[in-house]
Amino acid sequence: MKKLLIIIGLLTAIVFKSSAQNTEELAIKKVLNIYKAAVENLTTNGIVNLFTKDSEIIESGKVEGNIAAYLDHHLGPELKEFKSFKFSNYTVKVQIDNNYAFTTEDYIYTIILKDAKEIKQKGVATSILQKTSEGWKIKSTHSSARRIK
Repeated sequence: MKKLLIIIGLLTAIVFKSSAQNTEELAIKKVLNIYKAAVENLTTNGIVNLFTKDSEIIESGKVEGNIAAYLDHHLGPELKEFKSFKFSNYTVKVQIDNNYAFTTEDYIYTIILKDAKEIKQKGVATSILQKTSEGWKIKSTHSSARRIK
């Protein structure tokens, strides 16, 4: 009987940990999806709140600085030149280690410029998220892309 209780206790702990991890993974994916949706809506509104204050953005071989600098000098001005921005074939992998999460996003994005020119690229992004008192926030992200042949 004692062994049975120990086994039940261990199984309960495993199930609880798995459930908690699934909840955390969903919260992490929600942050990434809010960021993705903002870009698809061609807005930077609220994006800064998804990042830690000491965040670092790296895009296609260039350190862009923190999220405020990236929005002011890169993403914000870019979005103003787009008629549309859509992600497709999107997948994300999440690995959680205590208060940090490591993600890899894989996707295709299609941009239609205001002059109707289309840009279609295969992209990937790796990010580190940190669990804060306000929830999961992106601490670092590195993205790159290449033209689709």
